[in-house]
Amino acid sequence: MCGPGAYVSDPTEGMVDIKDLPASQGVPSSRNQQPTPCPRCDQLASRHKAGQRTLHDLGDISTGRPVDLLVTYSAHDGAPCQKYCTIDLSDVAPPGGHSTHRVMQLAVRRVVEAGVPYRPASWHLWRDHRVFVPCATRQNWTEAGGKKGTRSDGQCVSGLGA
Repeated sequence: MCGPGAYVSDPTEGMVDIKDLPASQGVPSSRNQQPTPCPRCDQLASRHKAGQRTLHDLGDISTGRPVDLLVTYSAHDGAPCQKYCTIDLSDVAPPGGHSTHRVMQLAVRRVVEAGVPYRPASWHLWRDHRVFVPCATRQNWTEAGGKKGTRSDGQCVSGLGA
């Protein structure tokens, strides 16, 4: 019988291959908008097409499965300035990133504040939050202060960035 403080074994404990972990559940999210103002010229831009982006988010502990946000977003074509733009998703994840800001912050906090080395932190994130972040990715985020590509002093991290 499970109750407060009762130990419940983790069925994924001891798995060494990522392919053996449970499949993620997709959570749909929509940023698919009809005509919207162009960010460059503020004129109404018509919707050109829609795309989809998969972002890894904190998992669902009750089901024991990771969560992937399936974000559908729209791309717009601004007629007056002839520029092509997509809906801004930077509030959810950094441009080009595969994980949400919540995952990045939690991973960096686990390493920096708790002082957990990169490899064991991977298991802690999986066990407690059902999210898998590779060690090298977490190391880049930690050295960059949570930002992708550059460190806080402006230098590049591990050859990434400009």
